[in-house]
Amino acid sequence: MAAAKRDYYEILGVHKNASLDEIKKAYRELALKFHPDRVPHEQKKEAEEKFKDISEAYAVLSDTNKRALYDQYGHAGIDQKYAQEDIFKGADFSSVFQDLGDFGLGGGLFDEIFSDLGYDFFGGRSGRASGSRRRGRDLQISVSITLEEAATGTEKTITVPRYETCPVCSGTGARPGTRKTTCPQCKGSGHTVAGSRGFYIQQTCPRCSGGGAVIQSPCPECRGEGRSKITRKIKVKIPAGVDTGSNLRVRGEGETGAASKGDLYVIIEIMPHSVFQRHGNDIFIEINVNLGKAVLGGEIIVPTLSGRVDMKIPAGTQPGSIFRLKAKGIPDLHGRDIGDELVRIGVEIPKRLTSEQRRLMEEFARLNKE
Repeated sequence: MAAAKRDYYEILGVHKNASLDEIKKAYRELALKFHPDRVPHEQKKEAEEKFKDISEAYAVLSDTNKRALYDQYGHAGIDQKYAQEDIFKGADFSSVFQDLGDFGLGGGLFDEIFSDLGYDFFGGRSGRASGSRRRGRDLQISVSITLEEAATGTEKTITVPRYETCPVCSGTGARPGTRKTTCPQCKGSGHTVAGSRGFYIQQTCPRCSGGGAVIQSPCPECRGEGRSKITRKIKVKIPAGVDTGSNLRVRGEGETGAASKGDLYVIIEIMPHSVFQRHGNDIFIEINVNLGKAVLGGEIIVPTLSGRVDMKIPAGTQPGSIFRLKAKGIPDLHGRDIGDELVRIGVEIPKRLTSEQRRLMEEFARLNKE
């Protein structure tokens, strides 16, 4: 006697009045947890069964009509209305996963988990295309620049070692003058099919990796991979306003994949400056003036990122006073504004006095009743 099928709501761990979003969230977490390629080898069979169950439960509960039949008649209503393979028609599995393209995952997490691992539901038409959808690996490299370069923007030539299409075999992986032959295991389809209980998983052929063909005589340069490691010099424009940790994405400058190239991510590091400190888009500097200048006021020369400027300080300037030079800082990365330069005044107290200087200071103290 066949074992009774478990309740779909119980399988996904949701209440019977759960919303579609709650069902999607539950399925997403379980699919990530029990995907056969994400568990240890000894747990694969058990995970495969659970993966089939949760996928079947989601296919029914995510469809308004199928869910209504199931709520009214249970499994009997579904079995009478739909053949087992028809349960999954119209089920939008990809909508369960948020698109992570900005993180270099191409078509989203759904493709990353299912397609790139070689899985498709019910003899889906992907076959060898599942392998060809894979994009090249993203690369990351750090670049150090000066504070002045961060303020004005700059262009750097960086050296990037990466895998590219093999120049000898043009990416075929076969020795020049030879050709690939049809894979004997999948007969050129690029996939094998396995399953039970009417639930079938189409898996990338392990012999040809989904290509449908095998290489009898590998290319001597890339040894059949179709790619070889090459070092490239790439010019990268760094915009004004970047800071340490800024991440610049250079599209298509990553490694070559089966269908498209990955991206290059340039991580910026600002080198320490001998004079300035950076606080957001503002820069900070400390200038020492002599006692007479602080008391009487006058002009002082102040360094900026674009050269020296004259700045007036008023009579009676106190130690620690801060003056602002407008728009002498770092431009905003998004072009909204330019930071300022903050000048903090320090007062130099003479350690030694001439006899005349001492006499005058004593007179000053007397007049000031000190």
